[in-house]
Amino acid sequence: MHNEALCGNPRLQVPPCGGKHVKKSSTTKKLLMKCILPIVLSTILVVASIILLKHKRKKVENNLEKGLSTLGAPRRISYYELVQATNGFNEDNLLGRGGFGSVYHGKLPDGEMIAVKVIDLQSEEKSRTFDAECNAMRNLRHRNLVKIISSCSNLDFKSLVMEFMPNGSVDKWLYSNNYCLNFMQRLNIMIDVASALEYLHHGSPIPVVHCDLKPTNVLLDEDMVAHVSDFGIAKLMDEGQSKTHTDTLATIGYLAPEYGSEGIVSIRGDVYSYGIMLLEIFTRRKPTDDIFVGDLSLKTWISGSLPNSILEVLDSNLIQQNGEQQMDKILTHMSSIFGLALNCCEHSPEARINMIDVKSTLIKIKTLIFGRSVV
Repeated sequence: MHNEALCGNPRLQVPPCGGKHVKKSSTTKKLLMKCILPIVLSTILVVASIILLKHKRKKVENNLEKGLSTLGAPRRISYYELVQATNGFNEDNLLGRGGFGSVYHGKLPDGEMIAVKVIDLQSEEKSRTFDAECNAMRNLRHRNLVKIISSCSNLDFKSLVMEFMPNGSVDKWLYSNNYCLNFMQRLNIMIDVASALEYLHHGSPIPVVHCDLKPTNVLLDEDMVAHVSDFGIAKLMDEGQSKTHTDTLATIGYLAPEYGSEGIVSIRGDVYSYGIMLLEIFTRRKPTDDIFVGDLSLKTWISGSLPNSILEVLDSNLIQQNGEQQMDKILTHMSSIFGLALNCCEHSPEARINMIDVKSTLIKIKTLIFGRSVV
């Protein structure tokens, strides 16, 4: 009795040897299973949760990046990709050269056609146009502005990657012997440009002055919709600011008197440039044309033709394109169009009409000529 370690043959009425050990071992195993198994399972669940969350977050980030790209957030395009897209900035891909540098067309690996504006970095002033354009276009979104897809910049290279405009500039269509704009196309182009300027002056978070509006800076997409481009000398108007000063001059013939003489920049200067372009597009005469000498200018030439000699100043291509009945209808309203243009070109900035009224007036004229079905 009381000898708990005693064991032997069961017939001796003692516990079999090893029985207590087995029981004790079994109890230990159960205890270990109760403690360790939950810990192991918990660890597996935590690791699995972390992996799942990381996968989900990556998926969300990819969707967000895709969404932002759709909303117009700048894409990352490397210099190497641009070299490949433009065949090494080959002359065969050259669209044109300007005071800022050169523009090339190219094709990205996904098939998207692009225009690459490469800034000439030989002068500090040209380099500043890149910064000005990036600053001006950063927060602008409008169907009648050329979309900036991305930028690529390092110490030796600066460029803007823009959407490609397959139909080129309005200037090309206006003065080439191979192209010709009909009356409705010209009117639509000027309504598009008015819409862009209305947005820049009155619809963007900070008013933007383009400063260099002219036919070469208005590009046409595949549907002949006009898009204003080239914001290299654009100015942002700070809050409460109605005008500023600059030493950078725009193109002669299109700049407002106060801009040319005193360097004063305001949204009314863009209105003046628009008025000159409106006169030009229906007369096919540049403001720097050789016929304008002495006191004769594009403005005075048109002003002297109103209201009875409009045929003498109107682009002859328009007269040849339209029948007598349609031409009579157009001539009835050309006086209003030229009058509107001259209102934009008033010498005094305060006397000039604003772009909201310009756009609405042109839409009314279009409705009167072609009916509501085409508006």
